[in-house]
Amino acid sequence: MIIYDLTCDKKHKFEGWFKDLAAFEEQKAGKLITCPVCGSSDVAMLPSSIAVMGRSRELKERKANLADVSPMKMLEMINDFVMKNFDDVGSRFAEVALKIHRGEEKRRNIRGVTTDTEEETLREEGVEFMKIPVPKFDS
Repeated sequence: MIIYDLTCDKKHKFEGWFKDLAAFEEQKAGKLITCPVCGSSDVAMLPSSIAVMGRSRELKERKANLADVSPMKMLEMINDFVMKNFDDVGSRFAEVALKIHRGEEKRRNIRGVTTDTEEETLREEGVEFMKIPVPKFDS
């Protein structure tokens, strides 16, 4: 079953469940789909996050694969992702995070270190950040 977000010509939004896109098109052409609010058969499909992204199946497969991963391997994967996708700003983390928050620097993923005082300043300023311990891996 595929769930589509639909709307009628009067802008009422509702869901429709169909076997596939062809079934939706066939029922629409035959005026078999009607708005549950007003009864209009002039309906159209709305874009939805699932339909637009088309990744739900892929995400389910990833989740199933991740269930078999050991905790140590998961930490290694997270560490690898952070190292590849976050700019290392070192001890300037709080300074750079504040500049990004205030729009003074381009928005991007950053990583680095902070002091307790710097962390408190970031919280007071409303800067969202997450502390992730970096494990040491044996080669």
